Order: sequence, then C-alpha cells, then structure tokens
Amino acid sequence: MPRLAALVALSCTQAAPASAAAKIQRVVSPGGIEAWFVQDATVPLVAMQFAFTGGSSQDPAGKAGTGNLAADTLDEGAGDLDSKAYHERLERRAIQMNFSVTRDYFRGSLRMLKENRDEAFDLLRLALTSARFEAEPLERVRAQTLSSLRRESTTPGSIANERFWATAYEGHPYAQQPNGTLESVPKIEATDLKNYVRHVLAKDNLKVAVVGDVDAETVGKLLDRTFGALPAKSELTPIAKVDFAKTPQKFFVPLDVPQTTMLFGGAGIARNDPDFMAAYIVNHILGGGSLSSRLYHEVREKRGLVYSVSESLVWMNSSSLFFGSTATRADKANETVDTINAELKRMGDEGPTQQELDEAKSYLKGSQMLALDSSAKFAGALVQYQLDNLGIDYIERRGAIIDAVTLDDAKRVAKRIWSNGVLSVSVGRAPLADASATSSAATPPAKN
Repeated sequence: MPRLAALVALSCTQAAPASAAAKIQRVVSPGGIEAWFVQDATVPLVAMQFAFTGGSSQDPAGKAGTGNLAADTLDEGAGDLDSKAYHERLERRAIQMNFSVTRDYFRGSLRMLKENRDEAFDLLRLALTSARFEAEPLERVRAQTLSSLRRESTTPGSIANERFWATAYEGHPYAQQPNGTLESVPKIEATDLKNYVRHVLAKDNLKVAVVGDVDAETVGKLLDRTFGALPAKSELTPIAKVDFAKTPQKFFVPLDVPQTTMLFGGAGIARNDPDFMAAYIVNHILGGGSLSSRLYHEVREKRGLVYSVSESLVWMNSSSLFFGSTATRADKANETVDTINAELKRMGDEGPTQQELDEAKSYLKGSQMLALDSSAKFAGALVQYQLDNLGIDYIERRGAIIDAVTLDDAKRVAKRIWSNGVLSVSVGRAPLADASATSSAATPPAKN
C-alpha cells in the first residue's frame, strides 16, 4: 500500500517555494527523457511528480481496479528488497513516495531531503522497473481494497458517484470505478499487475516535473537512472472519444441515512477548446467553490437548503464534463435539485454580469500562485500543464488569457454548457410527501 513516510520529519520544510516565481527550465537527459525543472534552494528538499498516460481506462475487461491495485502494491517490495525492507528504507530516510490512478493517468510522486536524494531515486527506480508483486503483500492490499469497497457500497457519496459515472458513460471505460468492484478485484492476479505495468509505464507516455534544491545536470542524470530502463514504447489500448449522456436525467437511490447526497453534471468542454478559459471563469462564478458563487448564494444563503455546494469542470482525454455535489435533508432534496437546475439554466440563458466577470478574473489571476504553496504542488501543476499541452510558458501567459475573455465570450460559453439540463443522482430517504411517486422510479443501490 502506498504510504507517505515520515510526514512529521518533513513538516518543517513546507515553506512556500520561491520557485513559484522562478524560471521553469526544460531539461532533457542524456538518454532523451524530458522534464520541466525549477531550481529552488529555499529549503534542502527535492520534489518530483510524474504521470504516465493510461490510468484505469487500461484495466483488462472484467478486472476493473487493476491499475489501482498495481499502484497500491508497486512499493510493496522491489528488486532484492521485500515489502518490509523496502518500507524500512523509505522510513529511515524520511522519503515520501506515492502512486495513484485516475481514469486517464498512472501518477507518482517522490519527495525527500536533499541528502537522501540518490537513495530516494534508486528506490523509485526499483519500484517502477522490478516490483515484486509477491503473494503476501498482494493479498494484504487486496483485502484492504475490498474492505474499502464494502464500506463504500453503503456510503451515499460513493453510491451516487458510481451511479453517476455508470450512467454518464455507459459502456465506456470511463463508466468503471478506478478502484474496481467487489466482483472484479478478487479476479486480479499478479500476472495482470505485471502486464499492466509493462504496457503502461513507458518512456513515450511519461511527463515529469522536478522542483527543489538540485541542479539541472544532476536532474538529467537522475532521470536516466530512474526511468531509463523502462520500455521505450507503451502498449496502450486506444480509448474512444465519448459524449456525456443525454440530459436531463434524474435518478433517486433509496438509502436510510440522515442526509440525502446529490451529484449533478453535464457535458463540459475540452481543455484545448478555445473557449475553455471563458468556461473556467463562468464555472467559478457559478459554483467554483467560493462563498460568493451563485449556487452558494441561491442554495445556501438565500434558502438555507444545504451547508455547502460546489461545481467544477472536469476534462479528460476522451470526454469532458461539469460536475457538482451537495447534501441536504431528505424533505429538502427535491427543492435543492430544482433550485440548482434553475440556477444553472439562468446562467445558460443569461450568462454572467460584467461585474461578476471582472471579479472572477481578478480572483483567478491572484489565486494561482497562492495555490502553488509547496514544491510538491508546484511540481504537480507543471506535470498537469504538460499533460494538457499548455506550453512551458503557460504560467506567464495565463493572466493575459484570462484578461482576453470578454462578456460576449462568457455568455456564449455559458449557453453552450449550462443550458442543456443535468444528470442528477440523489441517494437518501424518500421525502414523505412524494414517497409513493419516488419509489416507483427509484433504483436500488448498485451492487459491486
């Protein structure tokens, strides 16, 4: 299971990096591996983030969760080190190593004190190139995963999330939950994990960012030492482009819990679309997590229906969506969904005001650097910019891109995205007033 070793030992080195204002360099190793790099000697720390295209969409048929299980067992013994010895090395040197899977990517991170740099990168190399996937740690991690899945099968948020994605992308790999199901996880064998790693972890689909107290020449050598032995080419199964499900659609899943959880969403916008930044600004105005958003004002402040409500844009390699969530009392669930729908439609029909647009632009420009307040976060952002093909100078250009969005742009994209209704999934008790009508359309919790 991936662990963040010795968190306390590194907690004193979490100062905001001077790197946020430093020059981003493109480093190419002698072996041809590229990374975006920021040298920052503020603290004696090095952070690396990396990603391989692939993710859970590459899981074999009938074995959803393969990539997730591979991520969770990659550091459970590698090379000549068994699981216990491997983790003792991580903990002794206060090395943080983590692996995770999204629908599109297999991600990893490494963070260490400068003095432990060489050992940290060597341990990562072993995990990526010679993970052991031995029976004892594999079964231990599998048991932990199944225990988590059992808990999630009775948790409103997890039930709603599974139903939402299964409906939004029915029949497509995106419909699968990245962590798998109670039926699929027991079927995954060590051979499946080895095949997944061999097919996905390769140099041609790798993006890397390094931030910290190290020089460019050393970074190049570390890149070759860590990733040089990986296959030159990945063997990915092509993932077809897919549209979000037709909207509006509304689903209710009965569950005897105190609060009703609601997820809602609809077709979004691709990251490379010329209107993306306009959509990003409008989404912030609508429900981007701030206390001044329209959804927060209408649903929380004006009507007192919920404690919080938020919405975000999600972009993936083969589709995109907007996605929101909230929770409320069972007897207020229908009113909450109706209020959200009405506010989304109002945004689609009218768009934002000039004042809303100006205030959102100012906030989004000012908040960017504040969000990159550690070397690890900054490295993670640089990897994402690479995955999104934004260019190494994106941080410098971002303010101008925001400023270029006009009110007409915002209104046009608002109509395009938020005027088509939503897919909503509610999980909780049926309101007494319309329980008979609701129960006839209710769908029981999906079985994993």
